[in-house]
Amino acid sequence: MLMLTCPCCGVTAEETEFAPGCEAHLKRSGAGSSNEDFEAYMFNRKNPRGVHFERWRHAYGCGKWFLAARDTMTLEVFGTYPAQTAAPPAEIVAKIKEKRPQWEGYE
Repeated sequence: MLMLTCPCCGVTAEETEFAPGCEAHLKRSGAGSSNEDFEAYMFNRKNPRGVHFERWRHAYGCGKWFLAARDTMTLEVFGTYPAQTAAPPAEIVAKIKEKRPQWEGYE
């Protein structure tokens, strides 16, 4: 079972207290984008085996969205951070690289 910590209110709880969103750090397609770009935004998602960045909502707590870095194979959570963050924080990236030296980094 995943144990997540909400960076907004500081509560650490099992994943059942949270609601999964989707992949984090998506580049959204706005007005004037091509049909292909919009289709890619709507339907193409990464489903990696290993490190993944995701959106979560503290559904049974403060209700706020946040982002989490975790390993999809081992369910290890490397850290959580506010949803307004444009890229994973350096300390989370360092923690991932420490435990997964072969990891190539955030794209």
